[in-house]
Amino acid sequence: MKPAPTAASQAFSFSRRAWLLGTAQGVIGGALAVRMGWLAIAENEHYRVLSESNRVNTTLVPPRRGWIVDRHGVAIANNRTDFRVDIIPERLEDAERELALLGRLLQLAPADLNRIRLDLKQAAGFQPVQVAENISWERFAAVSLRQPELPGVAPSRGFSRAYPAGAAVAHLTGYVGAATAEQYRAAKDPLLVTPGFKLGKDGLERALEPKLRGVPGAKRVEVTARGKLVAELASRPDTPGATQRLTIDAGLQEYVARRLGTNSGSAVVLDCRTGEILSLVSMPAYNPNTFSDGVSHLEWQMLSEDDHVPLMNKVTQGLYPPGSTVKPMNGLALLAAGVAAEDRVVCRGAIRVGNGIFHCHKKSGHGAMDLRNAIAQSCDVYFFEMARRLGYDRFAPSLRMLGLGQRFDLPFSTQRFGTVPDSTWKQRKYRSRWTVADSVNASIGQGYVLANPMQLAVAASRIASGRLLQPTLLAGAARPAARLPVDPAHLQIVREGMVKVVNGGGTGGAARLAIPGVQIAAKTGTAQVRRITMAERATGVLRNAALPFRMRDHALFICFAPADNPRYAAGIVLEHGGHTERNLDTPGIGRDVMTYLLDRDRALQSLAALEPTWGGDIQTRMAAQAEAYRLSRLPPPAAAATKIDAEVPSTADAVESATDQAANVQESLATAGPQGNTVAQDGSTERPDE
Repeated sequence: MKPAPTAASQAFSFSRRAWLLGTAQGVIGGALAVRMGWLAIAENEHYRVLSESNRVNTTLVPPRRGWIVDRHGVAIANNRTDFRVDIIPERLEDAERELALLGRLLQLAPADLNRIRLDLKQAAGFQPVQVAENISWERFAAVSLRQPELPGVAPSRGFSRAYPAGAAVAHLTGYVGAATAEQYRAAKDPLLVTPGFKLGKDGLERALEPKLRGVPGAKRVEVTARGKLVAELASRPDTPGATQRLTIDAGLQEYVARRLGTNSGSAVVLDCRTGEILSLVSMPAYNPNTFSDGVSHLEWQMLSEDDHVPLMNKVTQGLYPPGSTVKPMNGLALLAAGVAAEDRVVCRGAIRVGNGIFHCHKKSGHGAMDLRNAIAQSCDVYFFEMARRLGYDRFAPSLRMLGLGQRFDLPFSTQRFGTVPDSTWKQRKYRSRWTVADSVNASIGQGYVLANPMQLAVAASRIASGRLLQPTLLAGAARPAARLPVDPAHLQIVREGMVKVVNGGGTGGAARLAIPGVQIAAKTGTAQVRRITMAERATGVLRNAALPFRMRDHALFICFAPADNPRYAAGIVLEHGGHTERNLDTPGIGRDVMTYLLDRDRALQSLAALEPTWGGDIQTRMAAQAEAYRLSRLPPPAAAATKIDAEVPSTADAVESATDQAANVQESLATAGPQGNTVAQDGSTERPDE
């Protein structure tokens, strides 16, 4: 039998339990004190922020984008005040209910609601979907008032991008748009998915993005637990992006775009004193305002299918055989090689070189030609014979010196630079030797020779100024240019030949200026894109007007004015222009562009008379084309969805296809065809002034 506990043992047992309990309480109390201290001190900032975030909503405010202005401070790309409404898909609770309410508040058409539904299906959860932009204050206020009933709907007040000249500046400025899901995943920048924020997608908007973007602000509002607005708190203002000044003349830019009319072409105008680019135009083009608002798949499809390739910046992405515009450049090479300006070649309409007969564009021949007259009359046989005597390796350095094949430091991500071939180049590329036929073809700017419109404008400016001008687009970037390593007397001879092109009975008489006492110096050019068979030549070469658009010759023109004291130079290329319509041909365009620079009112009066014959101004023609396309397609609703992928005009499949096709055509024409004839053997099909 267990003995009964004594008073002493009971007291000891109680004391031990009390000690253990007290110790446990002390440990727990200490732990709680330490934890409370940790939360109150070390974690104070973290929980203060969480607490504040429950009471205060903070949202980023997209920064105002820096303006792009011309040389005189005129806006080329600016910002307009904008009330807009977006949806954040991942925050939606009842999409159909909220869309129905938005439809009533914003008076959205059924087509708009269908477009929003399609965009919501395509967008990433965090990617804003535009509901409406540039809405009235009343509608914006109505949505803001009902916002507690619209989770996921984000009304915002900010600025949207605007391009006053529209399509006239599309390939210069590019446009802005919402970031793609891929861009957000790569950068993890919350600004990219902030409703209303847009970044540069193409052109200068993309190239100058770091300078134009600015720094976002922040908006703070006090809300209830249910998200209802209590008060607006102090906000951090955004810092606008920096204004970027260009060398462009906005008035000239718009005029050149309009003067190109219905052509598929491009034009570049340079200041002969500095190399500054005054105008850089590629037409037709897209409307950057539409693209920045969100282009539909239907419009993108229309632009992609257009055989004039409006998505392409033809100034930097187009490569063309320069045709006879190289003849003044070749003239400098001949003079440097010791050929006297008075040396003559008799043109009888064709010349035999080896086993081939090479035709001049004038079937009956030009008779005895010296250098000045060979440039003025664009005599092919003169340059055929000189190339046969000297070899093209004596010509190529002159073209490179004047800018062909050269890379210029311009803020465009997509540029193609062309080719100035010679025997070394052909051996390296094709593992074959240079032939006399190669020299003859290249002597008239055909065969392997390729240039872009910018290079042609630079060549004209260097001949005019006698200096190694570099084209610049950003104001303040021009640098003093060294003199051309050319005898000034040789330059003068070539200039005199170019003056005769227009003012001495040459091929460019249509470019003669109507300004008393002022002359323009120029050189016309025609570049073939097809072969002329001997059978066709025997029965009569088809004129360009009788050919499909894609088979017509390219029409080219370089010029400078005033001829006796050059101030401006230009390069103009019309894809498949074919010299078919006089008021849409290169000499008339060159004349009117120079007239604008020297007598603006006269040029504007001339354009006002011409535009109605082309179907109206650029905007009118584009609207008519879009409506006709829409009616012809009767698209399903999906065609109305906003295009949100990463493809932009300069990298579009349509542009890549067009450039590849053009390159393949020119490479095929550089070699002998099935009947053994080359382009120079075909002869030119026609010239501007006949």
